[in-house]
Amino acid sequence: MSNLNWVFLLYTFSFIAHLYTASCDQVSSEDPIGQQKLDQVLQLPGQNFSVSFAHYAGYVTVNEKAGRGLFYWFVEAVNDPSSKPLVLWLNGGPGCSSIAYGMGEEIGPFHVNKDGKSLYLNPYSWNQVANILFLDSPVGVGYSYSNTSSDHLNNGDKRTAADSLVFLLKWVERFPQYKGRDFYIAGESYAGHYVPQLSQAIVRHNWAQKEKTLNLKGYMVGNALTDDYHDHFGLFQFLWSAGMISDQTYKQLNLFCDFQSFVHTSERCDKILDIADEEFGIIDPYSIFTSPCTANYNESNQLLKRWHKVGHISQKYDPCTEQHSTVYFNLPEVQKALHVHQRSASLKWETCSDEVNTNWKDSPRSMLNVYHELIHSGLRIWIFSGDTDAVIPVTSTRYSIDALKLPTISPWRAWYDDGQVGGWTQQYEGLNFVTVRGAGHEVPLHKPKQALTLFKSFLSGTSMPTLKQVNDS
Repeated sequence: MSNLNWVFLLYTFSFIAHLYTASCDQVSSEDPIGQQKLDQVLQLPGQNFSVSFAHYAGYVTVNEKAGRGLFYWFVEAVNDPSSKPLVLWLNGGPGCSSIAYGMGEEIGPFHVNKDGKSLYLNPYSWNQVANILFLDSPVGVGYSYSNTSSDHLNNGDKRTAADSLVFLLKWVERFPQYKGRDFYIAGESYAGHYVPQLSQAIVRHNWAQKEKTLNLKGYMVGNALTDDYHDHFGLFQFLWSAGMISDQTYKQLNLFCDFQSFVHTSERCDKILDIADEEFGIIDPYSIFTSPCTANYNESNQLLKRWHKVGHISQKYDPCTEQHSTVYFNLPEVQKALHVHQRSASLKWETCSDEVNTNWKDSPRSMLNVYHELIHSGLRIWIFSGDTDAVIPVTSTRYSIDALKLPTISPWRAWYDDGQVGGWTQQYEGLNFVTVRGAGHEVPLHKPKQALTLFKSFLSGTSMPTLKQVNDS
């Protein structure tokens, strides 16, 4: 046989072997157990403690053509995850990371120490009672990315809900053991849009498909942007009643900002907000009675400008947790451990993306029509509110709930935690409202123990504890 024929045969065998290997890779990528193993996080930098639960991090591509990949971090329940529900947690902004806030300082098991390099275990993590899935959404937020750079400039409510639905449907294919599992969605702030909109998308998808791959049972939102008019009206009333702004500014805010979009305010409204900012001085509007992080402030600081990121930003409460997270999640070794995509790793990780926030497209003025639809669908719906928040305060939420005109099932009363008033609650037909006393915008950050009590009651569908229940336990 000539040398040429030998070369041809070797080339042919090499080509066949390449096709076989590629085929095996394709099968491997479609093997859910194999992909789970690839996504499993074995050890985190700065983690000097062991955990009994498995956790996973990686990407789900939600749009092949554009190359949009959403980053997730999933922590299984501490005990017997197969018997526990699945809960998706979303932070808001728009443009803020659920890894930065939900995982890094609120409901996740891994919280970042002051050195920005090490972690401590959160004793009040919500994975004590559920399997928790954190999602950075939409693209451009946290580690989530798109190969189409213009995608970062064209985010909005509709595409966020659509991409999140695709993410969930693909995620349960990768984790089929959670397909059909009791499923809940929770979040805070601008997730007051994300959570009901995604819930609506799931309910409609399930109805169209005549199956419940995503067995949605209910949702819960905290200090949530719900209705622009009522949220503004309640906000200005809260600022005035707390003595933070003058009578004149209060009147002008109601005159020029009441009917404004919370995300896209007018220039005239912005000027009044600047005056209000000057009047109430250097405090943290997300938690008005706790000390602010002094590292946040400089001469040009304008806190009310941060309102447009409606979702800012244990051991003893630390107002600088956001700074610690920024250091930790920018560490190359952390990004490697979390399987961060190379494109995202080359960019500076931020708790909130100004690019996403300032270029936000559609943002409906009200979620009340979505609430009406979902209440009629039979979902369990809870709204909670930290009562020291001056971003989406308790007054705003009460006005929005009142606008739903729901009959009262159980009247306003105090609820208790360790014999102390934890807050107040009222049960409506189709909706439960709970306040958390002394908590700011991020309830689980300020009151982690009470937040876990709230979460347990939500999952079980039972009322918040009474004093008798606390004394009997």
